[in-house]
Amino acid sequence: MHHRLDPLTLAAIGLAVVSVSSSAPLIAYAAAPALAIAFWRNFLAVGVLGPAALVRRRAELRDMVIGDRRREARYSALAGVALAVHFATWMPSAQLTSVATATALVATQPVWQGLLALAQGRRLRPVMWLGIGIAVVGALLATGADLGTSGKAIVGDLLALAGAMAAAVYTGLGERARTVLSTTTYTLVCYSVCAAALLVVCLVGGVRLGGYGHTTWLAVLGIVAGAQLLGHSMFNYALRKVSATTVSMLILLEVPGAALIAWLWLGQVPPAAAYPGLALLVAGVAVVVLGSARAARRPPEPVV
Repeated sequence: MHHRLDPLTLAAIGLAVVSVSSSAPLIAYAAAPALAIAFWRNFLAVGVLGPAALVRRRAELRDMVIGDRRREARYSALAGVALAVHFATWMPSAQLTSVATATALVATQPVWQGLLALAQGRRLRPVMWLGIGIAVVGALLATGADLGTSGKAIVGDLLALAGAMAAAVYTGLGERARTVLSTTTYTLVCYSVCAAALLVVCLVGGVRLGGYGHTTWLAVLGIVAGAQLLGHSMFNYALRKVSATTVSMLILLEVPGAALIAWLWLGQVPPAAAYPGLALLVAGVAVVVLGSARAARRPPEPVV
């Protein structure tokens, strides 16, 4: 049973929602290549997490290299690669299509996680199929609204969906690693591999990694401090008082939150035809999240 929400927990949840909602608008605002921003947000996060992990988790890190946690090290590294794919697809999408559409489409991650579970032989409850159907219809309507705007927006929509798929893979691999590893150790390894992979992509692709104006660097630091570190840390803090399902539902507030920030700050308004699709998409994902939670609470079926 969860405790009654106190003002500190409510403040943490509010701060977390605002922090993650600021990510896409900051990406759209920054005058830098999205791949470079993706590299710097992970590299700088490693710089923050590294010293603490080396001091407090040295034995755990050693076990990942020469001890009995090498399997979890592989899962963490693979999760880092999947995270790199997520950032390399979703972050450019925020600069190609509207912030609202990019955020809504990448929020379909639970839908792809459900389909991955189906591919692994698990059965999905009817309510989850309902949610997936609603989300698919919403995604089609939202992307269809971009057909009348530009081909660039359609590419952004597709990249956002690819980012959601990669995030589902990243989450699945991370769950396997986190069965043994601490959050700090797993995050450090994952972000390090992600930063290294993105650095290679940037160097091979000739992506400019420096020479930006001070406002762009402030935007990058805002992404690191907000979405990368503060937002998820506050959600993790809130998990002490609220269920994981509630946190998953609260994360969906990133969609209207990012849209509101983009409207107030960037003057960015998605096409009117996109609103019904975005609403259906978020509703469908919410149904999937709730259906997944109910399935997790069900007792296992007897083996016959």
